[in-house]
Amino acid sequence: MIPLGGGWDELLSPLFSDEKYSKIREFLKYEYSHYTVYPDMYDLYNCFRFTPLGGLKAVILGQDPYHEPGQAHGLCFSVRAGVPLPPSLQNIFREIGNELGIDEPASGDLTKWAKEGVLLLNTTLTVREHLANSHSKCGWAWFTDGVIRLISENTRNTVFLLWGGNARSKAPLIDCSKHLVLQCAHPSPLSAYNGFFGCGHFIKTNEYLTAHGKGAIDWNLN
Repeated sequence: MIPLGGGWDELLSPLFSDEKYSKIREFLKYEYSHYTVYPDMYDLYNCFRFTPLGGLKAVILGQDPYHEPGQAHGLCFSVRAGVPLPPSLQNIFREIGNELGIDEPASGDLTKWAKEGVLLLNTTLTVREHLANSHSKCGWAWFTDGVIRLISENTRNTVFLLWGGNARSKAPLIDCSKHLVLQCAHPSPLSAYNGFFGCGHFIKTNEYLTAHGKGAIDWNLN
């Protein structure tokens, strides 16, 4: 296991030392050696590397990494600079624009948010090329449920943004007496008009963080 730093190695050690994680690793060794898998194995844990635990302000939960070439790089909803914006990310930027008056950025790389304290965590961390949800049954749900539970237990006043059914199903893992949990529809074009647009989550996140002395997140990527 490559050290993550930022306090994550200590927090997540119960997961990394579990036999269930060993089975995930064996599965991934086979998949990466026989198929094209995203993200690149060296980007797999970028969400932790870019967001130190001590600076954690918010968690955005995605579901499955992008499964087409050049997109996924270890941060949910994010794509590298120069890659066309996926529809869900376009809708996220549209909602931010409506709430905060921020213009859509040229790049869909959300690394700046990660460094602002936003953990961009997919509930499944890998995927085989062209095959959405192809790794959803390999054990990642156990691992990321554990991550969410440990964050809930070991931090205070963290905002959890749960968009869509998969993310909202994780709400029972979070102690709502210590944290703010915001839930709505997924930003996908199929559901964004059912409650994502107009959710106000970006303003609500900053209001909560400011009220609890953690400092607002700069959502502007321009």
